[in-house]
Amino acid sequence: MRIAMWSGPRNISTAMMYAFAARGDCDVVDEPFYAAYLHATGLDHPMRKEIIASQQIDARDVITNLQAPSAQPHSYHKHMSQHMIAGIARDWISGFKNVFLIRHPARVIASYAAKRENPTLDDIGFRQQAEIFDQVQDDGAVVIDSSDIRRNPRGALEALCDALDMGFTEKMLSWPEGGHPADGVWAKHWYGAVWTSTGFGEPEGPMPDVPESLYQVLQTSIPYYEKLQENSLYIG
Repeated sequence: MRIAMWSGPRNISTAMMYAFAARGDCDVVDEPFYAAYLHATGLDHPMRKEIIASQQIDARDVITNLQAPSAQPHSYHKHMSQHMIAGIARDWISGFKNVFLIRHPARVIASYAAKRENPTLDDIGFRQQAEIFDQVQDDGAVVIDSSDIRRNPRGALEALCDALDMGFTEKMLSWPEGGHPADGVWAKHWYGAVWTSTGFGEPEGPMPDVPESLYQVLQTSIPYYEKLQENSLYIG
């Protein structure tokens, strides 16, 4: 099975990649379109030069590689929805089992702003995530909320694996400290917290305050989040 996991930034997307890698029967790929996205947009992200040098910059080549057979029974591709800019084909997406990992926009914006100032709507991926969901919803797309995973990792992963028609394994609940060989070169900037983890974190606390300057981004993001949240798996 080839799984495309669509997330935005500052979610638990890396922890989820580690969980699937820990299964032992699943290859993982970390943000394969990042270099193509930076090259096409000219955005000045941290480690821009290193990222572009580390990956293919032609999205067509990236897609070809993602469609190639895996050495393992399963493959798990961690995607950032905001990387799917105009000009990058999306017709290939329907050939994958698509999962949408969501998190409340206030939490995403507050966390992202601490790493990179003044994120825009396009930076945080909610619009693109909803567009991709619309494209594949009738193909059995799955939505899961990161807050449910943090609250009940076992129950959430069991429900997700059941929705994907793949068996759950206890191995998914923990991983070695220190990162994973599949981590992108950008990991040293973004993955500090998950590198020190060996499993999913505690349930999230109160909703953070969002700076007034980002309130419009928050308000615009919420309808996209709520649309996906209405379709998310029920986790007891």
